[in-house]
Amino acid sequence: MPEEHLAEGRLPAVSGSSGHLVVARLPILTEKPHWPGQVFAQADLDYSEAMFQYVAATRDRLMSVRRRKNQALVDEQPTRWRKEWQGRAERYATLQQRRREDATWKALRDRHHTIVVTYRKLSQVCRKEQRAAWEAELNLWQAQKGRRQALLETRRQENQAWHQRNRALQAASGSSFEGAAWIAVLVVTDNCTRQCLALPAFRSGAKLSSQELVAALRTVLPAELQFLISDQGVQFRSKAFAELARKANFIHVPVYRHRPESNGIAERFVQTLKRWLQDKSWLSQVTLEALLAQFQPEYNERPHQGLAIPGLSPNEFAKRIWLM
Repeated sequence: MPEEHLAEGRLPAVSGSSGHLVVARLPILTEKPHWPGQVFAQADLDYSEAMFQYVAATRDRLMSVRRRKNQALVDEQPTRWRKEWQGRAERYATLQQRRREDATWKALRDRHHTIVVTYRKLSQVCRKEQRAAWEAELNLWQAQKGRRQALLETRRQENQAWHQRNRALQAASGSSFEGAAWIAVLVVTDNCTRQCLALPAFRSGAKLSSQELVAALRTVLPAELQFLISDQGVQFRSKAFAELARKANFIHVPVYRHRPESNGIAERFVQTLKRWLQDKSWLSQVTLEALLAQFQPEYNERPHQGLAIPGLSPNEFAKRIWLM
């Protein structure tokens, strides 16, 4: 979470497993959502016709990830991301051309140096005989140096244009959170009862250390814990966390990389928390922690449709489990 947030602004957040996510108010849909499976609801189509249409609409599902990405690059409109990608490709081609130009310049410079050394070793009589060739070489070298200086000036202007272009793309994307301080929030939930057990916040943000994480978990994890599911953040792959798992006698279950749905309950809770914080404002970690302290009991006491007994709150469901 960013250290400062105003209610009318977008709420960015970074998740270790799902990456960068910006939460904003839901847009008003002007068209009904569409997905390929809706074809089976058409009464005028028999099963074979519906299946053929479904296959045609989902024909890329068996493509490799690389092939789908390449196809998307061809089909999509020139978005900001595509402009950035094209700019990087052009920049790479420019840098490759510069390397070739630098190699050519180095060869010319070495050749001139060899000629100078050879000429200076000649006797005065030989120098007089080769005076015309020597002056021609000096004139050629001065011309080459002039072209090199003009090329370097052109490169300097190209570099300035490149950086200005990047800044313009960043400004257009609304990435106003890059310079802001970040606060890391650790979400601890129970997969069975859906209870939120704790929401500790860390001023270290993206630089959260494994020692800070372990110290917080020691105080909030239940004694009867058997399995702990987490993403594959570096803090969960540290020696300190492995030692905590050994002493607390629980099994660590890391989810697959780039597959946040493998830990869907926690990810859904994170989404609920972000939605709740969207219209809130805070200017310090203390204010954010007060909001988190307000959210936790509200969440645990409100009805939850994901429980085995829909409509109960996580706290009430936890009480009934102990009575069974």
